[in-house]
Amino acid sequence: MRRIVVVGGGYAGFYTAWKLEKKLRRGEAEVILIDPRPYMTYQPFLPEVLSGSVEARHAAISLRRNLRRTRIIAGSVTRVEHARRTVTIHPVNGEDFELPYDVIAVTAGAITRTFDLPGIADHAIGMKHVEEAVAVRDRLLTAFDEASVLPPGPVRRRLLTVVFVGAGFNGVESFGELLSLANSLLKSYPGLSRDDLSFHLVEATQRMLPEVTDGPRAWVRRLLEGRGGHLHLETTVTSAVDGHVVLSDGSEFDAELIVWTAGNAATRLVRGHTDLPVTARGLIQTRPDLRVGTDDEIVPDAWAAGDDAAIPDLAVPGSLTVPNAQNAVRQGKLLAKNLLANLRGREPKQYKHHTLGAVATLGLGTGVFQFRRIVVKGPLAWLMHRGYHVLAVPTWDRKVRVLAVWLAAAVYGRDIVSLASVQQPRAAFTTEADRTGE
Repeated sequence: MRRIVVVGGGYAGFYTAWKLEKKLRRGEAEVILIDPRPYMTYQPFLPEVLSGSVEARHAAISLRRNLRRTRIIAGSVTRVEHARRTVTIHPVNGEDFELPYDVIAVTAGAITRTFDLPGIADHAIGMKHVEEAVAVRDRLLTAFDEASVLPPGPVRRRLLTVVFVGAGFNGVESFGELLSLANSLLKSYPGLSRDDLSFHLVEATQRMLPEVTDGPRAWVRRLLEGRGGHLHLETTVTSAVDGHVVLSDGSEFDAELIVWTAGNAATRLVRGHTDLPVTARGLIQTRPDLRVGTDDEIVPDAWAAGDDAAIPDLAVPGSLTVPNAQNAVRQGKLLAKNLLANLRGREPKQYKHHTLGAVATLGLGTGVFQFRRIVVKGPLAWLMHRGYHVLAVPTWDRKVRVLAVWLAAAVYGRDIVSLASVQQPRAAFTTEADRTGE
């Protein structure tokens, strides 16, 4: 029985293992998935986790609950030595160890790229994982509570100043949802007004939402600015030391919350700890059929998919597939089929995907959708976004739970309770313990 090792439990890795389980014959192959997290994050729900429209746990797909025939190892792969058919694993607890394999599928995803700017590593929060979305939401809610008892001034202004860096889909959706939440909170805080809010979206290029055309992009900009958002295009962050944000357009302000969504970089594993071929950009050299290698040379028993793979885009000759959720899901499904085909002596199929369009949520009841020349804006686009993603999120368990939360929110509104204290769960206990002798 051959051993297939899947490195990474994100979109591509989860769907690879999930589909293999459904198609493998008993005793045909052993599947091992390695990831330090016990869940796959459904990232399109993160903006709605920010605003409280989706519960945090419902954006996390349990690996062990859904991959019942896959051996799951809680750890990170620190080295791939394909010449020896061996990976080195750094477990969550314990010493590193080696694991031999017959076939490897590298679906390690990507990490957030920060450009080593002063202060960013110390103060910013990313937007790739559930815990990051929860932390951003809780910080905003806590900031409202603290600001509501302060007089107007620099301290209150800092608490209610939020900066998002990066205006791709993740950045714009997250910015729009959090800004929508902030505006809705004002009715619960009569001492605060929209003038107290200072939300900034910073983008290094001249356009946000590059997947849509100029018309809907301009509409999104007017919508966000109408809610009080400040957009800084063709602008970069030069410093964020101690939360003091300095922009290349000359703007400066103190911010309580900085959210970084400005791009991806290859993982350390792919960049320098593997003997598999890697491109100049640090991605695994991958063929259209998801085998590692080039048109002229194939690396036997090595496959890759997702954000860490340089896969030629057959729909747009001369380019690589875009690192997004649509591609990662479909590549994971095809990778499972190709691994099965290879096991059974058949030829793998090439990956070719035509976009289904772009859809974004911009806050409760508002969205934008574009497919070629078809553009939908407002409540209908928002409903299309929800309909698409409730169908796309894996497992019926998550579909039902997400729908239930949406229905409850439609009747009772958003939940505005902050649980920031969970980040320091012993604080109350230790405080009371210190007072025992008083």
